[in-house]
Amino acid sequence: MANTLPVSRLINVTINMSPQAAQGANLNTGLIMGASTVIDTGERFRSYASASAVGTDFGMTAPEYLAASLYFQQVPQPSTLLVGRWAKTATSAKLKGGFTSVAAQAMSAWTVVSNGGFTVTIDGTVKNVTALDFTAQTNLNGVASVISTALGAAASCVWNANYSRFEITSATSGAGTTASGTITLAGLPANNDAVTIGGTVVTFVTGTPTGNQVQIGGTAAQTAANLQSFLQSSADVNISKCKYSTTLAATTITYASVGTAGNTFTLAKTSTNITVSGATLAGGVNASSITYATSPASGQDVSAQLGLTSTLASTPVNGVNAEQPVDAVSAMIGYAGTQFLGVSFADTSITNVQHLAVAVFIEADQKHLYGATSQEPAAVDPTQTSDLGYQMAQLGYKYSIVQYSSTSPYAVASLFGRLLTVNFNGNRTTITLDFKQEPGIVAESLNTTQANALDAKRYNYFVNFDNSTAIIQTGVTPSGIFIDSIYNAIWFRNRLQTDLYNALYLSPTKIPQTDAGNQQLAAVMEKSGDAALNNGYAGAGVWTSAGFGALNQGDTLSKGYYVYAPPISSQSTSDRQARKSVPFQMALLEAGAIHSVSLTVNVTR
Repeated sequence: MANTLPVSRLINVTINMSPQAAQGANLNTGLIMGASTVIDTGERFRSYASASAVGTDFGMTAPEYLAASLYFQQVPQPSTLLVGRWAKTATSAKLKGGFTSVAAQAMSAWTVVSNGGFTVTIDGTVKNVTALDFTAQTNLNGVASVISTALGAAASCVWNANYSRFEITSATSGAGTTASGTITLAGLPANNDAVTIGGTVVTFVTGTPTGNQVQIGGTAAQTAANLQSFLQSSADVNISKCKYSTTLAATTITYASVGTAGNTFTLAKTSTNITVSGATLAGGVNASSITYATSPASGQDVSAQLGLTSTLASTPVNGVNAEQPVDAVSAMIGYAGTQFLGVSFADTSITNVQHLAVAVFIEADQKHLYGATSQEPAAVDPTQTSDLGYQMAQLGYKYSIVQYSSTSPYAVASLFGRLLTVNFNGNRTTITLDFKQEPGIVAESLNTTQANALDAKRYNYFVNFDNSTAIIQTGVTPSGIFIDSIYNAIWFRNRLQTDLYNALYLSPTKIPQTDAGNQQLAAVMEKSGDAALNNGYAGAGVWTSAGFGALNQGDTLSKGYYVYAPPISSQSTSDRQARKSVPFQMALLEAGAIHSVSLTVNVTR
């Protein structure tokens, strides 16, 4: 074949592929937190597209399902719901096996096992599970029952048919506790009196201390402070196994690691003026923990067949101590903060104090909404001030929502289901919650005094009117600002942040620090403003606040927004050297919504 020259000698083409644009937060998904043990704290949440899917996992009577049912009954129907785990009580360690295929579930693969086994460490103790006989079992629930019997009091095993896997759960719960004890000086120790800590003798002396000696002070409290200083800084192999704190004349000794090992750490003394809490530290409890399964000491290895090995099973989840609702919400935002917007609890035991703690957290977060349902009779009484709505209204929270319902403890889930359906990329798609429906919620029958009380306390409620309709009133936050205004503002901030980030991120070169470069960014902001005008968040009107740039009070905003970019010449040297943009300002006029109509009719005859 004749030699030929490559075309690249003459034509050199380089293709630069732009990166995938950053995505904004998901603002159309709710989160329901519950205390059911279906989801562990390692998994923390699951995503669902229907109420029936929630019912399959949790059962049709679970609070999570009841709340999810209200959420998904809304019209238009929301597309996604997250259900998260609240560790209302201490949780147990769990090992979830890998997926077992349909073929591997055939009982013929199990009934041949007459002497199966595996090894697993539960709560720090190695369990050699042996002599597993599956020959008489007719289903995988029976296999799990045989394993539970072999595990004894340490743990239980179940077959999870929904996820086609075996699960082992420790019988204990919590993250464990550390052992502790005290050394108390009832008076001044005498010269050469001593305490023995974990086998190391510490001597009190009147002179200058050396080695493992502590100087006797003028008072018992001063001497205890000297002891604290010595213990805290000691590198002794025994003393360093603990942590120390001192209050007045009492020193608390806490074993450094969780578990029962600390209960064997010894204490002793040689003075009547020294008291120790006991011969050893006390109170250490092992954490609820579990490991992957491995081969047994004897018998047929079934650890892989059960899907419990390190290559097949999910990461083992150790127990945690009980958490407050605000801790659960904080954990969820850490796990999946951009995957949901509205959060509520499917639990009737949450107190107003706990609700307020979550509201404080969400108020500082400013990227989510917290919804709570109140069934307090005090809500409709204008003279009462103990109810949740009144307390939140006094605090003026903007990122929380309180709904009153005398019949449903999860009514706010329905409210979220209606709110979180806005397609912000559509035309005239933004909504108000006023006048909307709540399928599945029994409408309240209220008199004017009761309705006025709810309005004054800034509750939302689903109520009957005398024209045979029932609607949500009034779609407001405890601050008095309407819910849709806050929701839309969260969207607009996220839209601006995402658009501006992508302008910098997707630029193949750079955006220069010049007037032209700043105008590029201003154009991005205007594009975000156009989206707000298109979906109905922004609207044309008169600007009634103080002006800036070319905008004056009383000017008409024909597009509902205005972007001001100061000249680059006004930028300080320090900001320029830090490669900052100029400080942009943007005015946006909400389109708002009409909630009531006033009409005067003049009649002549």
